[in-house]
Amino acid sequence: MKKVRWGVLGTADIARGQTIPGMQLAEHCELYAIAGRKPEKAQSYKEQFGFRKAYGSYDELLADPEVEAVYIPLPNDLHCEWSIRALKAKKHVLCEKPLAVSETQVQEMFRAAEENGVMLMEAFAYLHSPFVKAVKAELDAGTIGEIRYLESAFITGRRPDTDIRLRKETYGGALYDLGCYAISMAMWMLGKEPDTVRAAAQFSEKQIDLFTSALLLYDNGAVANLDCGMLLPEGRLDRFRIHGTLGTIVSPVEFNQAGEIPYTVIRNGVKETKTVNAPNNYSLESEQLSRCILTGEKPHVTKEFSLLVARVTDRILKEIGY
Repeated sequence: MKKVRWGVLGTADIARGQTIPGMQLAEHCELYAIAGRKPEKAQSYKEQFGFRKAYGSYDELLADPEVEAVYIPLPNDLHCEWSIRALKAKKHVLCEKPLAVSETQVQEMFRAAEENGVMLMEAFAYLHSPFVKAVKAELDAGTIGEIRYLESAFITGRRPDTDIRLRKETYGGALYDLGCYAISMAMWMLGKEPDTVRAAAQFSEKQIDLFTSALLLYDNGAVANLDCGMLLPEGRLDRFRIHGTLGTIVSPVEFNQAGEIPYTVIRNGVKETKTVNAPNNYSLESEQLSRCILTGEKPHVTKEFSLLVARVTDRILKEIGY
């Protein structure tokens, strides 16, 4: 099977620190082209990671007929625009989470993908982890019965005021940047939209949510408690646990974690700890979409799932007045 020639639009930190190194490990990914608004920075990425070409503009990369797929790690407000431009240029797209800033934009993006016969996938790298697959398999097998309470949180330290993730014009804030992890985890495990959404947030002076807490309530009695924030003095806090009618699953896992990941199943007071070996999540993600491009298989993170996450996010945003 041949390799997919990838282009990267932008020189964001997540591209340099996570996704590009992950792509280097993927069997069917070729780092073909990098584009940045500062040509010298794009050139430095080319030299560091072994791209064949470096461009000083995104349009130049999209005009390159050799590029088959693009990864988009741009600020949130640019996801929709540049994804659609890439899709119209007949490039497959892996776009960073959140895929867009509203469900309406997500619909527009997938419409562009369908009209141009190419694939679009939201970059939730952690969803490709064997850990997530193992926990979902436990739920599907009825190990802990029906879900009654799910808790997911992603809280980090306070970022500098100059950080792009603290700018309202780029749709920054805790919910967009970190809440999408907790929301997507809940939707992946519960599998459907909540009947009722309640949420509250703490805002900065610039009206950016520094902390958001949401309750997703289901008519069948299930509850999801989701927290996200960027206000800790230091470090980060990840929480993950699921309580069912027959037991509990709990893990100290961090989002996008690789290596040996333990999780504990508790039933009738008896604890059983299992361990999953998770490779680089970013490598799994780019490899999975590359294989889909080559074989025509459906992406792991589907259109329907991204629309569900966007719809729930919209409801939380409305609740907190953002």
